[in-house]
Amino acid sequence: MASGRSFQEGSCGSSANSRGGFYYPTTKYSCGLDAVVRTMKKGQNDTICAFMKWIEASNEDELRYQIFEKDTTIAEMEYQKTLMEEKLKKVQGRKEKLEVEVKELKREVNHLKLELCTVQGLRQISLGLS
Repeated sequence: MASGRSFQEGSCGSSANSRGGFYYPTTKYSCGLDAVVRTMKKGQNDTICAFMKWIEASNEDELRYQIFEKDTTIAEMEYQKTLMEEKLKKVQGRKEKLEVEVKELKREVNHLKLELCTVQGLRQISLGLS
């Protein structure tokens, strides 16, 4: 181990090489292979990588689009609700008119029954007298 590298056999850990002044430390796996570990010291990361996208959940544009879709769905449902309310009002108006007509028809039927009974009663009376 004259090169300054150290690694432990039989363990699953890794150890870092501590060479003085070297920018990228060399890390060894327990199997003896070099692990490439680099950190960015200066500047911004100019790459757009979706590798860790699950950490951020999703980007802002996708969220805005989802909100837009949901708002659109809500607006459509509200419009359908107003249409259904209008239809309900029309149907209730028809129902009330039909109820009034049914009451009038019941009155007429009762009146006709009464007339029929009086006519049949008169016939029976006239048949009984003769």
